Amino acid sequence: MKVAVLFSLFTSISAFSFGVKPNNSIKVELGQAAKAGAVAAGLAIAGVATPAFAGDVAAGEQVFNANCAACHAGGQNVIMPDKTLEKEALEQYLAGGRNEAAVITQVTNGKNAMPAFGGRLGDDEIANVATYVIKTSESGWDD
Repeated sequence: MKVAVLFSLFTSISAFSFGVKPNNSIKVELGQAAKAGAVAAGLAIAGVATPAFAGDVAAGEQVFNANCAACHAGGQNVIMPDKTLEKEALEQYLAGGRNEAAVITQVTNGKNAMPAFGGRLGDDEIANVATYVIKTSESGWDD
């Protein structure tokens, strides 16, 4: 998400057209900057500007084993058996679909029986676990 924000800021800033007039005033084309900022924000929200896997899978596995495996061992869900971490279930039940941003939101804020980990884990740890969950849901969980 940090990449998306930086991309948005860079695009917005680079959209300004600075030209020095003879009287040393600066000309700024705000309409063009607003359009570029809107496009960049749209790309950031859609997740287009973020890399496919932003976190560290190995570090994410460690965080998962220490914090998530009690309920989600092997990609399962001991509380709500239909809502597993399998690819199809993530697509169906995860708000926002099966992607890292949606996992980050769920882990940070919690939902229903799942507690929020935003106060317990750092942003990097949450990003790493999201990468691990998405990558493992793609390749398949080992039971």
